[in-house]
Amino acid sequence: QVQLVESGGGLVQAGGSLRLSCAASENISRFITMDWYRQAPGKQRELAARINRGGGTNYADSVKGRFTISMDNAKDTVYLQMNSLKPEDTAVYFCNAKTPTEYREGASGSWGQGTQVTVTS
Repeated sequence: QVQLVESGGGLVQAGGSLRLSCAASENISRFITMDWYRQAPGKQRELAARINRGGGTNYADSVKGRFTISMDNAKDTVYLQMNSLKPEDTAVYFCNAKTPTEYREGASGSWGQGTQVTVTS
């Protein structure tokens, strides 16, 4: 199973920026979707941003216009550039990868361990 390692989280003031990285242990072109989810304390995990194999992207309404997801196939890494951060963006951010089979079957895919993002007001 693929190993996903997130990095780049930290403490930032409102209005600031962070860039998260998700490094995969194998070629990310085998995954049909690579996502960034986030989970705030006491809340359910939610999808923040998605990039598909063809480079198409989708964003949650709450992050649209502020976050940008991208991928570097040569480095097998997916990024999440987060700008204009708000206190409500505080959460643990998780990387997720799904193969075509996992996507079709509704399986959970592979998860990283998460990286904490804390935004202070």
